[in-house]
Amino acid sequence: MQPQAAVCRVEIGHSIMLHSGAWIDLTSPSTSNFRIEDIAHGLAHLCRYAGQCRDFYSVAEHSIFVCDMVPEHGLSALLHDAAEAFLGDITRPLKQMLPDYRRIEHEVQNAIFSRFNLPLKPDPAIKHADLRVLAAEQRQIMPVGTDEWAASTGIVPAPIIVRHLLPAVAKDEFLSRFATLERQRT
Repeated sequence: MQPQAAVCRVEIGHSIMLHSGAWIDLTSPSTSNFRIEDIAHGLAHLCRYAGQCRDFYSVAEHSIFVCDMVPEHGLSALLHDAAEAFLGDITRPLKQMLPDYRRIEHEVQNAIFSRFNLPLKPDPAIKHADLRVLAAEQRQIMPVGTDEWAASTGIVPAPIIVRHLLPAVAKDEFLSRFATLERQRT
């Protein structure tokens, strides 16, 4: 007797299967059944800077640093790049050339913020913290001079030390931070 073949589900359209087995429809992210674990897994396995940094450095670790910089907006800061869990981390120069990508990213980010009852327009302090973390990261893990833009714009690098967490560790720390912030909201 032959073993039965596994049933393979192939979505039609613009959907991708997530780590949990759930699907996200990129044309209707708000109706998709993604979970925080899918976000944490994706961000923990996604390298910043298109992988052009000295060693692997995840978007999850970056997100935790931004969260640390603005504890008064902790959950929004932790999830500020959450759409990248499903779309990838596109470099800023390329993203500026892709208006459709930016629209899709915005819709996915809004679906995530709505799912977790966060304001759709994050506080400007989060963007400032993101820039400070960016400047510190570039100084530590990118070629010399990459962070020169910070001094000319008045951005003071954040007091962080990039740890280059392994994906499993970054995912656990991200989920732990999320759980702590969720408990604080109730």
